Amino acid sequence: MLAESFRAHFPVFRDSVHLCSCSEGALSDRVMVAMSEFMTSWRIHGAPWDAWMEEVDRARQEFANVIHANADDVAVISCASEGAFQVVSEQPFSSTRCDIVTTDLEFPSIAHVWLAAEPRGAKVHFVRHQEGMVTLDQYLQQIGETTQLVSVPLVSYANGLRFPVKAIASYAHRYGARVVVDAYQGVGVLPVDVNELDCDYLISGVLKYLLGAPGIAFLWVRPGLTPRNNPSLTGWFGRRNPFAFTPQVLDFADGARRYQTGTPAIPAAFAATAAMSLINELDAATVFRHVERLTTQLQNELLNRGYRLFSPLDASQRGPQIAVWAEDSEHLANFLKDRHIFVSPRGHVVRVSFHFYNDDSDVVNVIDGLEDYRRLYPSRISG
Repeated sequence: MLAESFRAHFPVFRDSVHLCSCSEGALSDRVMVAMSEFMTSWRIHGAPWDAWMEEVDRARQEFANVIHANADDVAVISCASEGAFQVVSEQPFSSTRCDIVTTDLEFPSIAHVWLAAEPRGAKVHFVRHQEGMVTLDQYLQQIGETTQLVSVPLVSYANGLRFPVKAIASYAHRYGARVVVDAYQGVGVLPVDVNELDCDYLISGVLKYLLGAPGIAFLWVRPGLTPRNNPSLTGWFGRRNPFAFTPQVLDFADGARRYQTGTPAIPAAFAATAAMSLINELDAATVFRHVERLTTQLQNELLNRGYRLFSPLDASQRGPQIAVWAEDSEHLANFLKDRHIFVSPRGHVVRVSFHFYNDDSDVVNVIDGLEDYRRLYPSRISG
């Protein structure tokens, strides 16, 4: 599918500029139809749970296709934080193996889950960024004999920095540590193959670059990985047979499904299946080349105009976003929103993120918006 054809699936571009996929992907016509189908099934069939469970499994399969995995190795969960909790809950922390290595460019919700494990004996070590950059050597220096778990973002939410996941994972495995990847800020626009990443767990939801709705996420677990503990958070969908209805028996399912808990978010599953069906019609390498061209174009224009950026300048280290420094990012984002340009503020940066549906006109429009803002509020934005 060509980029122009892909863009046509998203009505927002008729009157707006959607550059906030790092926060919420644009709504497609397929997702709108899918949500209508869910409501219709509910209205006509009352409680069509068999059909709804089939939709959950279709969402599981679509996600597995995106990351080149087997659907049996994917658990359906509610959010990335739940996936992180399931991962850390099975880690046995001891005086000789207690360290969790992460980074201060990790999404806070994931890092908070690691910190919450400290009463169980974990010790969390943050690899600190320097002007938005974290090097491979910085990560490797934190990993050793006492490392139990290494957490690596595929792409940082804060500024779009891409991490050398495979190199970190290979090094961590030398010490017997397990590796978890939060892929939320990359999967859908970066080619992702879990077989090549060499990680043990990969977590992502669908509401960002996978273009779905809140309420559903996925936890991939490397096949053959031996659980070190049973999950401490569970529910009937984590059983070998959820519909056996045996309250006296706690039997965990084999493989990734053991990490599932309660009833999945059915409307979100309908949206996820439809959204990822679009993603799976694309060539991932083509998508990222398109996105890389747009981020480079925006970056060069902004640097030439004197703006200060927080995102990596080297395209090989940059994901699908450009982060622009601003004194009050909320004020700037609201200014742009009034002009129907949607970006995502975080702290002292505005994140401008791209997908396959974006084009050169979006770059022009956001630059024009930033220039208008700078003329009106010169002290609030660098440049």
